[in-house]
Amino acid sequence: MTRLYGVIGDPIAHSLSPLIHNAWLREHGIDADYRAMQVPAGQLPDALETLTRQGSRGVNITLPHKQVALQLAESSGSLVMRIGAANTLIRTDSGGWHAENTDAPGFVHALESAGIQVAGKRVFLLGAGGSAHAVAVALTDLRAALTICNRTLAHAESLATRLDITPDIRTLEAGLADLSTADIVVNTLSLGYEGGGLDLPPGRGRTFYDINYGRAAAATRERAVAQDWKTLDGLGMLVAQAAFSFEHWFGILPDMAAAEQRCRAVVEATT
Repeated sequence: MTRLYGVIGDPIAHSLSPLIHNAWLREHGIDADYRAMQVPAGQLPDALETLTRQGSRGVNITLPHKQVALQLAESSGSLVMRIGAANTLIRTDSGGWHAENTDAPGFVHALESAGIQVAGKRVFLLGAGGSAHAVAVALTDLRAALTICNRTLAHAESLATRLDITPDIRTLEAGLADLSTADIVVNTLSLGYEGGGLDLPPGRGRTFYDINYGRAAAATRERAVAQDWKTLDGLGMLVAQAAFSFEHWFGILPDMAAAEQRCRAVVEATT
């Protein structure tokens, strides 16, 4: 019987996850289908019950459900508990769900693949939303000297308290004004979805890593390139977190490089 896997979120039509996972399923001869499932906020419990009845063995979770998914799981890995949000659910033998977070290891893998070392480096993290939690944990574990910059100072302070980390905390305005002192900048803000971007100082070859990709990252990337920043987008992280989810479900770590090439071709064709 063909098993059902997928990604749950709202909105979800833009997701590249079906492209990524279905190619891996074919490559490894696994009788399964991976689908994008639009589930509005508040309806995740019902959706998971339906998937249970359909025999689903695993799902990815994205906005706005990551915190709720963790609450609904019967067991959780230590990393997902630290981050406070789940992006991967795995069916347990007892019939419930086990929660994991592959965003943080996906981010680390993307850094390592790009040859970016953050230990001892001054890293400015822009934003304190959902994605920033996994990134902040990863940067802390990698021993970066972390500064979190956010429009609302209280949200950045809340993030640090929740994660039990001790970064330097600044308003976004203050952080942007001081970017010339950063070794690496990681952007988790979603300005590009609204047509906006960031005005950056001269980069002098430093790294600007935007976890967004495609149109959402285009405007800021253009400005960063013009200012001599070395730019990196979020496709590598997207593929890596997917690969680690796939490994949780099937015990196989799939080919990330080929998957990233496929995704980049699609993104470039639609940007």
